[in-house]
Amino acid sequence: MRTAALAVAFLLLTPATADAATIRGWHQTERITVPSSTANEGLGTNKSVVYYRGGGTIPQALKDEGWGHIGDTDAVRGYIFDAYQWTKDTSRTAKMFLVTTPDGQSFKYEHELTPGEPALNSNSFVTVTPDGQWLVAGTLEKVQELFVFPAPILNKTVPAGGGTLPLKAKIKLDSPVRSVQGCDFVNAFRILCGTSDAFNDLYPTSMSFLQLDLNRPLRGQDVRAHVRWLGQVPIDGTCTGNYVTEGVDYDPATGLMRMSVNQPCNAETAVYTFER
Repeated sequence: MRTAALAVAFLLLTPATADAATIRGWHQTERITVPSSTANEGLGTNKSVVYYRGGGTIPQALKDEGWGHIGDTDAVRGYIFDAYQWTKDTSRTAKMFLVTTPDGQSFKYEHELTPGEPALNSNSFVTVTPDGQWLVAGTLEKVQELFVFPAPILNKTVPAGGGTLPLKAKIKLDSPVRSVQGCDFVNAFRILCGTSDAFNDLYPTSMSFLQLDLNRPLRGQDVRAHVRWLGQVPIDGTCTGNYVTEGVDYDPATGLMRMSVNQPCNAETAVYTFER
């Protein structure tokens, strides 16, 4: 069974046709490429201005401390939220979220892992509820839940200045997900997510694009969510090999959804724009 899944996954990670890349309910309107050095970890829109995250965007001071990996980003009301992983050694059991205010100040908030949270293999993405009150983050492991924290500064229980960030709730999924690299809220009830899952044992294709429908908006308590497969993330480059989904962003001001996919044979990241 695993051998078959591997074989199918390999076939699906070759360049695909436009029809194969269709996302249910969305129509692709644009494809551009950007340098992977500054865009290979995600993207967001801050007041409808697209910005990117990659290894080259991590401030040197954070790299020197040991925060060497950045995940997919999100912005709400001019505040930018970034998810970081400690990569210097195995001494830490904490993840870090960096909040940048509209006037350019940045504050670090660390979260110490609690029992039941996945091991510190990656802080893969962060997204914030449309009301700015709750931060949702994930990891690359196979999981059936996402993790909910109060959004620093915007949620008044976590003021400016940095500090610790407590886990407040979980989004419990009715189906497991694997290697979720980027997510973003469309509205209070719906999240869109892209995976870099190389297998098709969970969903019909590898690199699945998923829709999570919450049973109620986040208010700091656990919620349930139905997972729906919408298609495969676009794989339409000229390369064969391991394409990697990195970022998902929805801009409520324009209604546009974007996703970024790293190309395996060059130093470019493809960015796709969709409308409903």
